Amino acid sequence: MNFEAHMRVGTVEMTAVLFAVAAFAVRPRVRVAADVGKLVPMRVELTVRELGAERTFTGRPPFDVGRARDADLVLRDPEISRTHLRFDSRGGVVYVNDLGSRNGTFLNGRRLREGIEVRCGDQVDVGTTRLIVTEIAPWT
Repeated sequence: MNFEAHMRVGTVEMTAVLFAVAAFAVRPRVRVAADVGKLVPMRVELTVRELGAERTFTGRPPFDVGRARDADLVLRDPEISRTHLRFDSRGGVVYVNDLGSRNGTFLNGRRLREGIEVRCGDQVDVGTTRLIVTEIAPWT
């Protein structure tokens, strides 16, 4: 094999390796709820920004968020469904899942299609309300 042909093969191999590395690098940092393991009691603290006011909510997943009076976190935003979303946890990982709401649930600007892991600093938007995850820790 001549030098030019040998270099061309090496370039193709390097391009394939770089492509594989790039593909893994752009994967989102989330785990779907189905991939998470056993139940570990967790505590989630949220900052709730609703209708021009701000408050704090602390809950132990699973807990529901919505307009219904029996929701664990009751919101008054008229754009939110009665049972809009649920925070749940498995294996020390907390995730959020839309419960079939009409207007959807957004995690950091991306619409939820399935239960997705949440971390401190994440923003969950429902209607005109924003829920900011301020702390996730084992329930004590």
